[in-house]
Order: sequence, then C-alpha cells, then structure tokens
Amino acid sequence: MSDCNETNFRSNVFWLLSLVMILLAGPGFRPGSVFADSSLPPAYTNNPVVAVVDGEPIMMDDLKNAQIHDAMDQLHEMQSRALKERILQQIAKKHPELMNDALPEVSDKDIVQFYENTPGIKELGSLNKMREEIREYLERALRESYVERKYNLALEKNLVKVYLKPPSEFRVLANVGTAMLWFKEDPQQSRKVLLLEYSDFQCPFCKRVQETLKNLRKTYSGKVQFGYRHFPLPFHKEAKNLAEAAECARDQGRFWEMQSLFYEKTSDAYTLSEKDVLDLARISGVKKMDDFQTCLKERKHRVLVIDDIREGIQLGIQGTPTFILGLYDSENGTVSGEMFSGAVSQDKFIEVIEKYLSLSRAEAKLVR
Repeated sequence: MSDCNETNFRSNVFWLLSLVMILLAGPGFRPGSVFADSSLPPAYTNNPVVAVVDGEPIMMDDLKNAQIHDAMDQLHEMQSRALKERILQQIAKKHPELMNDALPEVSDKDIVQFYENTPGIKELGSLNKMREEIREYLERALRESYVERKYNLALEKNLVKVYLKPPSEFRVLANVGTAMLWFKEDPQQSRKVLLLEYSDFQCPFCKRVQETLKNLRKTYSGKVQFGYRHFPLPFHKEAKNLAEAAECARDQGRFWEMQSLFYEKTSDAYTLSEKDVLDLARISGVKKMDDFQTCLKERKHRVLVIDDIREGIQLGIQGTPTFILGLYDSENGTVSGEMFSGAVSQDKFIEVIEKYLSLSRAEAKLVR
C-alpha cells in the first residue's frame, strides 16, 4: 500500500542513509546525555554536534529545513520500529512468558471486509487482484499492533528504558496566500490556529483524509480555521485541470461543493471527461455554466494553481497530502507551525491542534 509520497520517499533513501551515518557518528553528544553507568556508551541524541568552528559548535538542528526534518521524521519512524523489534527479541529470551500468545492470522474474511469497507480501494482493482496486497498490508498491521502491545507491556514492567527520541520540533512559516478558507473570516470570532492543506484531486490518500478533515471542522468549528491549496503532482495527468475547475467553481461560491464531488468521483485510475466536469459543476450548484465553461477554456486560474505549486515547493513539499498546522496570523496571512504529510490520523491532528490552541491561549495571556 503506497501513498502519493512513495516515489519521493524512495528517492530519499540516500538522504536517509546519510542521516543515519551522521546520527550514529562519533563525537558530538550533549553534556549530561549519558547513562549513570559510565562504562556504557553515551545515550542517543538526535541533535549531536556536527562541527565546531573556531570553538563554536554547529548542532544537527542548525542544519534543518523542511526536507531535512521530513527525512529525519521518516528515519525516526524506521528506527523506532527496528528498536521495538530488537527489544522484543531480547525480552523473548529472558522473559518468554510475556510472549506466549501467538500473532493473530489474517483470514479470508478479514481481506473481504477490508476490501468492501475501505474507501477508494475498489478503484485500484478487483478483489482477486488486490487480495495478496491486502493480505500483506493486514499482516503488517497486525504485526505492528502486536509489537506495540508487547513493547508497552515491557515498559509497564520496567524491563526497558528507551532513549530514542523523535526529532526536535521544526516550525515552518507559510503564507496562506490564495488558499480557500473553510470558515468566513470574522473579526468577532478570530481563530488562532490554522490547518492548511496542500492536496491533489487524483491522490487516493488525499481522498481518504477528507472524512477526517470533515470531522475536525465540526469539532473545532469555533477555534480552528481550515484552508486548501493545490499541489497537483506531475504524474497525475488530470489533477491540474481539476484544480483549475475547482477555482472556476469558486468564482461562483461553490468551491467546497466542487472539491467534495471531485474527491468522491475521481481517482488515479479513473479520469473525468470534460462532460463529467460540467455535470459535476451543475450538481455542485454552479449556476452560470457559460461563465464556468469560459473560465475553463481560457484557463483563468492557471497562474493561481502554478503559484500554489511554486509556494509549496519552496516550503519543501514533495508529495500529497501535506499539512501545515500551527498558529494563525490572519492579519499577515501566515501560519507558523508543523508540517506533516500522508493520510494523517484524526488522533494525530487532534494532538497537534490542542497543542497550538494551548499555545495561542498562553500568548493571549501574555498580551494582556
């Protein structure tokens, strides 16, 4: 099961290996980051000294930009999985009683249920075509769940102490630009947190995350602003045209209706014809169809979409969906916060939203 970032991830393998070498390199550990037993090697740090210039250290975090941080996040996930597996291997030798239950098996019923109930998967092929890929995905998911459960049990029993930490926070400053905002800006109800989405109408993982975003808009309707910008990927042939069509619908106040229909009806495997787009425009509530068709024909919003792509690239965006979630400055039209990509879980969104809501409240108190 690959997402729209898979190609870019593979191209970053050399990057990741380079980071591994730096992170595991010799000197450069912060003072105090050692075990109580001085005979043991220094504890892990993800922010080592990587150079010293005229007595002044340069830390790993000093080198960060969005791409490096994203690569370090991916590396950390890989390291975490490998570490947990290694911990359980050693636990199994000394405490086999903790590992006595077998790993659950994937049944044919599980495969059918996953195929029938997972949005977008039927568009990728028939059940017979997808069967083995689904089996591998479910087996991997069950294995990860099993490892996580046993790992947490080892932590509860104080059998392991973990020093591996995620990369320190990297905050990116992004312009909201021409993003379509979900809530009308209202000075009487100023939202201090923004979730800005960069998406592609033919990306299956962009499609999958829309339901999560819909739930979040209900939950945080009075506290969080939501914005949408375009990032059609070059290998999705119709994505740029669909982005321009959504902007033509925006001219008539029907952007979100059109956006929703595009995600419902499109996929990487299925291309909408010009007639399909016009039919969806009517369904979305576009009234002036002549104006809509002229907008499409003249490619009125071509530059807007290109500007979205250009600004996304400048931020370090490489795949979709990508989100920037943080503090919202409506006056300057910026969001300062974290950038993450993929079909992010609702729990992850809530965790980060709550963090920035707390920060916004703290800042408000300081202003008073």
